[in-house]
Amino acid sequence: MKKNTLKVFAASMLFTLASCDLIDDAIGGINKKELKYIDEYVIPDGTMYEGTLVGGLSSIDYAEDIWYLIADDPADARFYKANIQYDENGFSGLDLTKVVKLQDANGQAFAPGTVDPEAIRFANGKVVWTSEGNINNGVNPFVRTATFGGMYLEEANLPSRYAVSADETKGPRQNGTFEGISLSYDASGYWVTMELPLRQDGPAPTTQDTDSPVRIAYIDAASNTFGKEFAYELDPVVRPAANGSTFELNGVVELLQYDDYKFLFLERSFSTGYDDGGNNVKIYDVDISNATDISGMDALVGAEYTPATKTLLFDFEDIRDQLTDGVVDNIEGIAFGPDFANGNKSVVLVADNNFSAFGPQLNQFVLFELLD
Repeated sequence: MKKNTLKVFAASMLFTLASCDLIDDAIGGINKKELKYIDEYVIPDGTMYEGTLVGGLSSIDYAEDIWYLIADDPADARFYKANIQYDENGFSGLDLTKVVKLQDANGQAFAPGTVDPEAIRFANGKVVWTSEGNINNGVNPFVRTATFGGMYLEEANLPSRYAVSADETKGPRQNGTFEGISLSYDASGYWVTMELPLRQDGPAPTTQDTDSPVRIAYIDAASNTFGKEFAYELDPVVRPAANGSTFELNGVVELLQYDDYKFLFLERSFSTGYDDGGNNVKIYDVDISNATDISGMDALVGAEYTPATKTLLFDFEDIRDQLTDGVVDNIEGIAFGPDFANGNKSVVLVADNNFSAFGPQLNQFVLFELLD
């Protein structure tokens, strides 16, 4: 069966299942998934902590009563530890408790332009984090582990297809590499996702429907090697750039594995020229159980394969009017927090405000309850 036929068939089946209310995937015994919006919390723009400007919060994780937040700051790679307080009624406080500077392999601060922090997870007594690199300047992306003090420990071995290429038809796109990371469900490794397709895999999304697959790759923690990979098909850009501007983008910004073959994926579409910030954010429930392992395929253009299936779980347009100034900001991080008193899971998301470098943005946290 051709890939396009498979996509149409899968989309039709997902629509039928959703409309019949028969989604039966599970998160810890939850048979029907629904996210209930609870509250928003915003760290004021310009907030300083231990000599650093709080912003660029592009990823979030929670483990052992500590929250972790990585700052997307190429000039000062760092993560924060935090105490975030909330219950079923909403947020009651958020306190940063420590800032940790990430070090390069020589134990030094990263030189300017050599790192672009994007994602972080707590992993078996360490932190694992990603950098998108700087493709235009010949700097490769990476996946590294570090101590809680930020000291370099090790790095995953990068397959050549993810490395900078002199061939403009191959390799990663600028700002389109390892945007998201998740600890695997069995805690034996990590899953990383590209934000945009490799050049040999397909075009970046536009407002038209395109075949734009990104790779989801498994990394074995013991050997630091990439293993199986699957394709995830991106949506089109939600809306065209407006008011004389031209920049449009849609990509995967985070993933979170919750079962052997199941993930939550964050897709973020952005278009310039809009007073509301131009972001459209969706959460998808993703299943790779029937997807083709594409790790042996160097290029996906023209290839036949079955991508992961995706089911829309939540569209932030449904709560836009409940958020500050009607802004769905540049949401890039998602994590499960502690369970609520009623036993339901809490889910917290965070927005990267780009340090308000392109105009006012929000250090925005959004709280959900995962309902049974």
